[in-house]
Amino acid sequence: MTAPPAVSPWRGHDLGTRTVAYTERDAILYALAVGARADDLDLVFEKRLRVLPAFALTLAQWAPDALGALGAFDTTTAVHGSQRLTVRRPLPRSGEVSMSARVAEVWDKGGAAVFDVEVKSHHFLATWSLFAPGSGGFGGERGPSGPKRPGQPAGRRLSVATHPEQAAHYRLLGDRHPMHIDPEAARTAGMRRPFLHGLCTLAAVTLPAAGALGAHPAGLTELEARFSAPVYPGDRLAVDAWDDGPGGLRLEASAYGRPVLTGVRIRFAGAPEHPFDAPLQQKETSDA
Repeated sequence: MTAPPAVSPWRGHDLGTRTVAYTERDAILYALAVGARADDLDLVFEKRLRVLPAFALTLAQWAPDALGALGAFDTTTAVHGSQRLTVRRPLPRSGEVSMSARVAEVWDKGGAAVFDVEVKSHHFLATWSLFAPGSGGFGGERGPSGPKRPGQPAGRRLSVATHPEQAAHYRLLGDRHPMHIDPEAARTAGMRRPFLHGLCTLAAVTLPAAGALGAHPAGLTELEARFSAPVYPGDRLAVDAWDDGPGGLRLEASAYGRPVLTGVRIRFAGAPEHPFDAPLQQKETSDA
């Protein structure tokens, strides 16, 4: 008989609970860091503020960081492989969010492992998938394969400009891993220079995606993506978009002809039923 797959000792590990406080200033700084403009008053002006739902991921960043601090993997080489977010209710303009976290799964990729870190709160459910070289080979299951690009031509193509200082701004929101600011740390991680946080890249894409759907970016309800390659601050992204049912899009983003975000699924409340029937109204999210 074939032996059942081995299970990592980290699977199911409880990472504890934490309550994180934030202010309107933090939510506004987040919006600016991911590409909101000064005239997006309901994202950057406290009197009209609606909090971008993906801001929650900065509040929950402590959970994957805690797993790395416990020695589950080498934090100098591990990278963020993919992200999922389900929004349960809108975040208030300021306040506290209580969260609990655990290692939901550990997949064995042979020379590497993928750690799924799940964070729950009343406001959201989020899962980080962390690709950790050197942590595999324990005989476990390989896990799901990556999603495939849709076979039909994209219904829309969007353009997203990143800013040369964007990684420096985004790291102030909690993810201060040196590979995003320090050239030596970036080279240790196999990158040619400091690169943009995957979550910053993904959030920057949600703004024009909402515009393509005729939705408000604060109406985000679901988000999922894989980070295929690094984005360097100042890169311009070409984003292909496909209709994915009411309020939804499938996306793929590339820079210099190379995919950087794949398998993106995004959904917004309040979007029209047939968004691609309307003319595209897009403004740049940042000036490169």
